[in-house]
Amino acid sequence: MSSAPESPKSQVKPWPRLRRGLEHDFTVVKVREDVMADPRTNMEHRRVRMDCADWVNVIAVTKQDELVMVRQFRCGIDAATLEAPGGVIDPGEDPATAAARELEEETGYRAGRLEALGVVHPNPAFQSNRCHTYLALDCERVSDGDPDDGEDIAVELHPRADLPRLILEGHITHSLVVVAFFLERLRAEAKR
Repeated sequence: MSSAPESPKSQVKPWPRLRRGLEHDFTVVKVREDVMADPRTNMEHRRVRMDCADWVNVIAVTKQDELVMVRQFRCGIDAATLEAPGGVIDPGEDPATAAARELEEETGYRAGRLEALGVVHPNPAFQSNRCHTYLALDCERVSDGDPDDGEDIAVELHPRADLPRLILEGHITHSLVVVAFFLERLRAEAKR
C-alpha cells in the first residue's frame, strides 16, 4: 500500500527576492520588475509585479429578481463590457462599505442586505491584490448614481434567470464577474 503524496503546498518553497526593480506608479497600478531566485535550481528569473488596491464586485439583485448590471468601455479590449458594479476599495475602507458605496455610485441602487461571498486573487502570477465579492439583495434605486471621473456607465437591468445565457453567449466576459457569479452559485449550493 502506498502512502498519500505530500500536499503540493508542502512541496513548493517561496522564491527569494534578490533585487527589487524600479517602481513605476501609474496611479491605479504600480509596476516593477524584480529578480527572484528559483529555490529548486537557484537560477535567477525576472518577474513583473503589479501592486494594485484591492477591488470589490457586487452582484446586485432587485426585489423583482433583476440583476443590476453596468456597461462601460474598457480600454484593455477597446470595447464596452457588461459587468457587475464594482471598483477599488479605498485605503482603510472596509470591503463591505466599499461594496455598498460602489453599488450606489455606479448605479444609484442601494442594497437592503449585503452578504460576503468570497475573495479571490485576480492574477497571482504578477498581481498582489484581492477581489472581494458581495451579494446585494433587495436593491432599490435611490438616485441617478454618481460615477467617478473617467467612468461612463450605462445601468442595465436583466432578469436573474438570464444569467447563464448572458455568460454562455459571451455577453458577460469579464473573468472576475464570471467568478463572482460562480461564488454566488457555490454559496447557494452550500446552503442547501
